[in-house]
Amino acid sequence: MIAQNAPQLNAKNIDSVIKAMTLEEKAQLLVGGGNDGFVGSGSMLGHQKKIVAGAAGITVAIPRLGIPATVVADGPAGVHIDSHRGGTTQTFYATGFPVGTCLASTWNTSLVYNVGRAMGNEALEYGVDVILGPGMNLQRSPLCGRNFEYYSEDPIVTGTIGTAMVNGIQSQGIGVSAKHFAVNSQESDRTRVDERVSQRALRELYLKGFEIMVRNSNPWTVMSSYNKINGLYAQGNKGLLTNVLRNDWGFKGIVMTDWIGKRKDLPIESEVAAGNDLMMPGYPAQVEDIVNAVKAGKLDINDVDLCVKNMLEYIVKTPRFNGYKYSNKPDLEAHAQITRQASTEGMVLLKNDGHTLPLKNIKNVALFGVNSYDFFSGGLGSGCVNVPYVVDMLNGLKNAGIGTTPQLTEIYQNYVKYATAKLKADKNPEMWFLDQGQPKLDEIEITKRCIEHEIKGADAAIITIARQAGEGIDRQIEGEFNLTDNEKSMISRVSDAFHAAGKPVIVIINSGSVMETTSWRDRADAILVAWQPGEEGGNSVADVLTGKANPSGHLTMTWPISVADVPSTKNFPQNPDYYNLTDKIASGQMKGVDYTNHEEDIYVGYRYFDTFGKQVAYPFGYGLSYTTFEYGKPTVKEHGDKIEVSVSIKNTGKVAGKEVAQVYVTAAKGSYEKPAKELKAYAKTDMLKAGQSQTLKMTINKRDLASFDEAESQWKVDTGVYTFKVGANVEDIKGQATLNIKGYTEKVSDVLKPQHKLNLLHQ
Repeated sequence: MIAQNAPQLNAKNIDSVIKAMTLEEKAQLLVGGGNDGFVGSGSMLGHQKKIVAGAAGITVAIPRLGIPATVVADGPAGVHIDSHRGGTTQTFYATGFPVGTCLASTWNTSLVYNVGRAMGNEALEYGVDVILGPGMNLQRSPLCGRNFEYYSEDPIVTGTIGTAMVNGIQSQGIGVSAKHFAVNSQESDRTRVDERVSQRALRELYLKGFEIMVRNSNPWTVMSSYNKINGLYAQGNKGLLTNVLRNDWGFKGIVMTDWIGKRKDLPIESEVAAGNDLMMPGYPAQVEDIVNAVKAGKLDINDVDLCVKNMLEYIVKTPRFNGYKYSNKPDLEAHAQITRQASTEGMVLLKNDGHTLPLKNIKNVALFGVNSYDFFSGGLGSGCVNVPYVVDMLNGLKNAGIGTTPQLTEIYQNYVKYATAKLKADKNPEMWFLDQGQPKLDEIEITKRCIEHEIKGADAAIITIARQAGEGIDRQIEGEFNLTDNEKSMISRVSDAFHAAGKPVIVIINSGSVMETTSWRDRADAILVAWQPGEEGGNSVADVLTGKANPSGHLTMTWPISVADVPSTKNFPQNPDYYNLTDKIASGQMKGVDYTNHEEDIYVGYRYFDTFGKQVAYPFGYGLSYTTFEYGKPTVKEHGDKIEVSVSIKNTGKVAGKEVAQVYVTAAKGSYEKPAKELKAYAKTDMLKAGQSQTLKMTINKRDLASFDEAESQWKVDTGVYTFKVGANVEDIKGQATLNIKGYTEKVSDVLKPQHKLNLLHQ
């Protein structure tokens, strides 16, 4: 009876379909179809085969009403699916694009848009409806294991780069799930830690990047994070998911949970009522819980219907609903060229004494460091990509016509083969993330005698220092942020020997995050941060080393002298045995596990170092070039609710290059304690030839100058004189202009208040 005359879903009859749905069908639609081939509502619909092998999950199909399943796949740096499938010899590799930190370090939103467009096209052709990304969390601490997925310690960079990525991906007719909403600041015990943070820091920092992205790109979906925020799980937090996301910002898409399933300490009716539309990955018990909660009067059917409507509005936009015939054959060669070009622009030149780079008259190099031969294209966990290849430093240099000394190359190649096999044999099965991406192999000792043997056949030494990190575990200070003993001795011995012979030493940093540099940087003539630049990594690095590409990347996070200098460190987990604490420790009140106090408040990253006059290794926004630039005097004008800052930049060097102009604002003295200056806008020049100039015009929304007034739950701009400082980084200000600005207020939801007293940092 039900099957006859049932409406078939289309974009115009969603309300009719909802009326035709049974309570069980509504519940099924709000619970994911499982991963690893398991279907959450299989007890009612029958088992469904996995649609795209290796995808993270699916939504449930209801054929009676013309509702198809849709596919979601991980993908901050490329589409994460299985590269091989049973029953076919065809491969399904995906392009490994540069990680988030590398893309953000380009400060080039047009370039990031193009990367997103290529990534979205690849997802489309592999039958994926939604990419689970981009990662929009702030890099609160240099120890966070997932920083490589994120863009910056600054919300303006995070929001604008995130906007470009979302718009690029969604231009292909597929969606994103921007994550992890919100304050997913650590991986240690991430599924239950309570991130305790002031309303002001939440609004101005941790939510601001998401807000910019939501307002400017209309993401199809947002992913609620595992953690609690001020005592409430994000996925059951109506203040976050409805009041802020939907009411304050105007979000129209769906909210899905991170892959947690059923929580023992969070009733599913709280999730639905909060505005969490989709429970992932999905289990039959969750369907039953929704049905039972409605029947028992614990869950309002109107809340269920609202989530169902959101789901159906999402489904009718998907390629799968619209019958797209995906090819399973994206243009991987074209996308490889995009990743190669994008990664070079994100690389940051930290040091270049005596114009060591670009390399001149270098035919052979001694190539040191295990990761010169096992180069990291990306990070570990769900953020990794099953790539067709990774170009290492050895082959990148070879492709650029630079050879390597044979004995050293043989030593490292043999070691990599041995260490890879040994790691596989010895792997702790609990450390699942090592199966997703390239794990780090231990550095080996290189003796003084071995180094001396290499000098004669080499014109220079290149050392790769690499760091790997990923989902589920944070970084340790010793051996991960700091150098290992073998790395220290390698840099010292190579430097002593090659400098004694009058030959340069170049260090390549192959890491998605910050590391310590001040103890060893004086021993290197040049230092290039290559990040984790994607599958073409070795070619991309060689392009920069040889001058084929002029580095124009700038840091989007501060590089501190010591991790102890970062104020969040004292409240960040640092136990080397933190993996899987949820199952190992009885719930209690352990700092860094059960809770993390954001006592640094609004002073995250450069906001702290700049305001408190703390010396750093490399400041926020820093980056060298093979050429030089001259800044003209900036001007600032007000146009209604917009402020325009203009500056002329001239290439005063001898080679073509690009420069990033950064606008920092010092606020008028008013009602609130403020950082010394805050980034509010930026722009990158075109490729300027020697002697060429370009005028950059940067727009700031007046509301982005506001502080969050907790007492009145409003954004407030104080009346007064604001100073707009244009520079090459936060410490290198080239010029400034002032503007008298009239006050402004904007009321928002009064939610997300801390439940515990925080000892906040003050000037």
